[in-house]
Amino acid sequence: MRYLLTLLFACISVTLFASPDLRFNADGKFRIVQFTDVHFKYGKDESAPALRRIAEIIEAERPDLVIFTGDIIYSEPAEEGLREVLSVVDSRNVPFAVTMGNHDHEQGRTNAELYAIARSFSHCVQPENEDYVIPVYSADGSRAAASVYCLDSHDYAQIEDVGNYAWITFDQVQWYRRKAAEIRDANGGKLLPAVAFFHIPLPEYNLAAASVAAPLIGTRRETPCSPAINTGLFAAMKEAGDVMAVFVGHDHDNDYAVLWHDILLAYGRYTGGNTVYNHLENGARIIELQQDKRNLTTWIRLSRGRVIDRTEYPGSYVNDNWKARSLPQD
Repeated sequence: MRYLLTLLFACISVTLFASPDLRFNADGKFRIVQFTDVHFKYGKDESAPALRRIAEIIEAERPDLVIFTGDIIYSEPAEEGLREVLSVVDSRNVPFAVTMGNHDHEQGRTNAELYAIARSFSHCVQPENEDYVIPVYSADGSRAAASVYCLDSHDYAQIEDVGNYAWITFDQVQWYRRKAAEIRDANGGKLLPAVAFFHIPLPEYNLAAASVAAPLIGTRRETPCSPAINTGLFAAMKEAGDVMAVFVGHDHDNDYAVLWHDILLAYGRYTGGNTVYNHLENGARIIELQQDKRNLTTWIRLSRGRVIDRTEYPGSYVNDNWKARSLPQD
């Protein structure tokens, strides 16, 4: 009886916040667009390119889900700015979710208030939590087939002599471990392929980028601005075994993906206008999952239909020559 109750709770916790529309298509594919670091300034002309790029990429990619990975707004009024950005997605009837960055809460509204504003949109699919799982169902809708983890990576270090950026907390690591176990148990002990999204890169991004043995594809123009303290989320993901790839933002001049201990550590492409530093043309990262397979395809989309750095996990990052390689572009 105790096992049945545990299993029932796990099923409820996994499916409670799911939209019935979040499922693989008839071809067994599910497409996610990641927008990051929009740094939107309400009423400012320099932010207009960000809105145009978001609209253009949604029209080109027709995603099943959009995820904003932080630093969405960069000026007051916060609510008006956030609503203007999210309306570009919501008005096109695309499900979306958000995680916050280190700047969003600086514009006169708390993160909790900003999450509540996001949830007020009809196509927002996230629950009343800062950390949550979005299940993706099989094409026939009969079962959960993949998991999308979204976490809040906070803002700045709260320990004075450490400084720099905040870290994923031990409680969050435990939350992830618990959720991964619940999903596995609800699936009869079988792992579901998973991806994770948040704003600030893990310390492992530094380790991977510095290693000559780690296959890397994309642009690397700055050192990862990771927290100084490592609380073990990457290790937990490796132990749990479900997460294939992690996608972050924060560093505007990085858009690369690098393989580290068989988990892909990737950046989105800077999406904002010319409101903050950026030396890369704005765009977005696209991630396409495949039903019942532990692999994904990812690429960067820019303006005028251009696609770069199209790769497949794990194939593009593991081969006989131990060199990363891009797939032919569409």
